[in-house]
Amino acid sequence: MIPPRRRLIRNLPMPLTATDRSAALLQRLCLCAALLIGSTSVAAADSLPSALNKLQQRQRFPVADLSIVVREVNESAPLVSLNPDVPRNPASTIKLVTTWAALETFGPAYTWPTEVYALGPIRNGVLSGDLLIKGYGDPYMLTEDFWRMLGALRRLGLREIDGDLVLDASHFDLPPEDPGGFDQQPYRSYNVAPSALLVNFRTVHFEVRGASTGIEVQTDPKPANLKINNRIKADEGPCAGGRNTVNFQVDDPASVASITLSGVFPRRCGVYDFSRAVLTPESYVHGLFQTLWRQLGGTFEGGFRSGDLPPKHKPLLTWESRPLAEVIRGLNKWSNNTMARSLLLTLGADWHGAPGTPENGARAVQELLAKRGIGTQGLHIVNGSGLARETRISAQTLADMLVHAWHSPWMSEFISSLPIAGIDGTMRKRLKRGPETGRMHVKTGLLNDVSAVAGYVHGADGRTYVVVSIFNHKGPPYGIGREIHDTLLSWVYRESIHDADR
Repeated sequence: MIPPRRRLIRNLPMPLTATDRSAALLQRLCLCAALLIGSTSVAAADSLPSALNKLQQRQRFPVADLSIVVREVNESAPLVSLNPDVPRNPASTIKLVTTWAALETFGPAYTWPTEVYALGPIRNGVLSGDLLIKGYGDPYMLTEDFWRMLGALRRLGLREIDGDLVLDASHFDLPPEDPGGFDQQPYRSYNVAPSALLVNFRTVHFEVRGASTGIEVQTDPKPANLKINNRIKADEGPCAGGRNTVNFQVDDPASVASITLSGVFPRRCGVYDFSRAVLTPESYVHGLFQTLWRQLGGTFEGGFRSGDLPPKHKPLLTWESRPLAEVIRGLNKWSNNTMARSLLLTLGADWHGAPGTPENGARAVQELLAKRGIGTQGLHIVNGSGLARETRISAQTLADMLVHAWHSPWMSEFISSLPIAGIDGTMRKRLKRGPETGRMHVKTGLLNDVSAVAGYVHGADGRTYVVVSIFNHKGPPYGIGREIHDTLLSWVYRESIHDADR
């Protein structure tokens, strides 16, 4: 017989309103709030589970900066509830809402088409005219997928293209953005903006290694229009810390078509590898098309341009993406920002008509949550990925959505997309040496001054719990958020059977 459990419910006042949208203002207010209620923080911690109570007494983190909801999936009342209705920045845990909304809207077998059109006659394998590729937002088209699509085109008999490549990405409409605006890292893959026609996230994988003639640089893939200037000098000394100083420099930021690698690399260091976003979405597709088409035995010497599909044309080929269930697995396991943003744009186009925009995607999610009876007070979705300072959601809304997802027909597909504690994804190095390993499906979130977890804990008592923990705290101690969340997750797994032990 399962004993009855006490429920810990605490709502601390916060001097914030649901309309606070400025991240800088919110951070200043949170800091002021911590100072104002500092004398009550320890008393508030008395309402925390025992493990967190001890952690708070040791670390003195402000409880007012923390929101927690713990709820058994088949019960309406929470086991733990701390500041549940305060809108906070959830970082990447907002991806759970985006992927849930996509599953609810489209189902797990949904695929994105990519259409190929011949804008001229084809005779004896020769296209006298342009080849147009129209994308509909496939968020996970990798190099091998693009190669397979072009292989299917070759099997249709097309061999030579006399015109240009016309690229139609009009299914999405995004305002211009600075790729380095968030963290001054414009060439990192996680900052790549989505596009209705995006291949391999515009990313090239670089490998640097010693060779008999010096230092060799290889890439995967190698778009034909990407120029790499290798100015790395070989070092004959040992492979020691600080001796590897490979520098990545973009020669033309507008096109990102010419890269210079410089610095010093010891031959004994084996292989140094890294990935960077290069070119523009259209020029990346063009360069990769040139490389792969030639590998497949085709002929193409044309340029490229952006353009819309002319009326009254039937596709020569329609290529279907990987199914949604597979897409969200890669998205949530490894917290892919570009894929999440693409999903939000796809939702916007489906709910409110093409082109998909971040605004109509966010509106679609709001409407879906309301339709499912889930409260949205204080919810503000910027791009669906969490890579935004203005994103806000309450722990209660996120927990209610997770409970709904548990009882959804697509529960298995949704949960299997989440990182497993101690095993894979962004949770692979956490909680890996105790009995909790493999017993949690949890999405993580991390930004400066933001740390969060949300997902499911399969408790030692045989029941499953929804757990949401969001910590928005500016300043020291840095990294305390992870300790808070891991302590809570471990407590839910180990101690939930003991009545919310204090």
